[in-house]
Amino acid sequence: MNDKDLSIIIVDDLQFSRIVVKSALKKAGYTGVRLADSAHEALRMLEEKPADVVLADWMMPEMNGLELTDCIRQNDEEKGIYTSIILFTANEGIEYLVEAFEHGVDDYLRKPPNPHELAARVSAAARISAMQNDILETSRQMEQTIQRLQQSALIDEVTGAGNERMLISELDAILEEASTRNGGICLAMIKLNNLDQIEDETGESVKNEILISMYRRLRRTVRPTDVITRLDNDIFGIAMHHTQLGSFKMNALDRIMAAINQRPFKTENNDYKISGSIGVHYYDGKEKVISSTEMLELTQNNLTKAIAQGDNSIIS
Repeated sequence: MNDKDLSIIIVDDLQFSRIVVKSALKKAGYTGVRLADSAHEALRMLEEKPADVVLADWMMPEMNGLELTDCIRQNDEEKGIYTSIILFTANEGIEYLVEAFEHGVDDYLRKPPNPHELAARVSAAARISAMQNDILETSRQMEQTIQRLQQSALIDEVTGAGNERMLISELDAILEEASTRNGGICLAMIKLNNLDQIEDETGESVKNEILISMYRRLRRTVRPTDVITRLDNDIFGIAMHHTQLGSFKMNALDRIMAAINQRPFKTENNDYKISGSIGVHYYDGKEKVISSTEMLELTQNNLTKAIAQGDNSIIS
């Protein structure tokens, strides 16, 4: 949002003070300014429409600026939003500022405010508000994603990666998009060849430690948008979507293999060297559209060939 499009509320029981502050902000280019003659009026305005910044006088009858701040913070908490608050004060002394910040005030200005300082402080307060609201929105989205995944049972309990159901769901959506927008999808299946043997010798807990470490390595190796899933006891799947044809580079698979061979996997029992095999199928959006089931089968066929060819083989 442009600073000049901010929603601002000025709260002061003195009409002259409200007009002076509004005029200074108007000259600075701010247009979305509302005036409230009391804290109660300001709270009513916030119910109608949230504000990015509230500018309030500290000393007001019925409810002062600190009490208004407490009410705004409570409302923000209930609604999952953040409002930046600047108090105007004639009080001198550090103890007043400490009290203000303890109540959740973001900034303060001496009365009467300098117009240039006022505009700069409002701009800074707006950045705080925008940053906090971005964080809150990201947290909400993450919580919603986690809830959806839990409800749909799309998560592998051991590693935290997706499972086969999640991969199929993602592939269905990505294949449709790729076919309509001429994108591309690379699906890779990675088998940890000697994991079964390690499990037979050491037990399930050691195997799970290796699987968790493997998922973390893969997550660091591929792009944040790539979908990583665990498909079987010792097989991971990675779906890599590319919006432009030709943008996929085969060296991405080399990086995945390098991640497997990077160093032994450290466990509570010992350090274990793991070898891998990778089967790959690339779908070109210009081709005839295929289903997620077909995509999985084609990739599985190449994985079988890679396993037969030997450790650290990549077949596409």
